[in-house]
Amino acid sequence: MPTATMTSKGQITIPAIVRAGLGVETGDRVEFVEIEPGRFELVAATQSVLALKGLVRKPASPVTIEAMNEAIAVSGAKGR
Repeated sequence: MPTATMTSKGQITIPAIVRAGLGVETGDRVEFVEIEPGRFELVAATQSVLALKGLVRKPASPVTIEAMNEAIAVSGAKGR
C-alpha cells in the first residue's frame, strides 16, 4: 500500500503508482471527497466540462413540450 508523509506546510507528494492510477500529471487538479467522517477519496479533476460534449446523442426526432409533459404525467401517475 503506497504511503506519503505530510510536510510541516501540510503538503504531501502523491506516490507515482497512485498518480499513474488516477491518470494525473504535473499541473492537474485532484479533489478530496469525504465519503464518511474521517474517510476521503482522492479523485482526479482533470477533465473540462467540454469533455462531456457528444456523450449523449441527440434524439432521432425532436420531442415536443407536450410529449414531455405527457410522459411526465404518465410516469407520475404510475408512482402513486
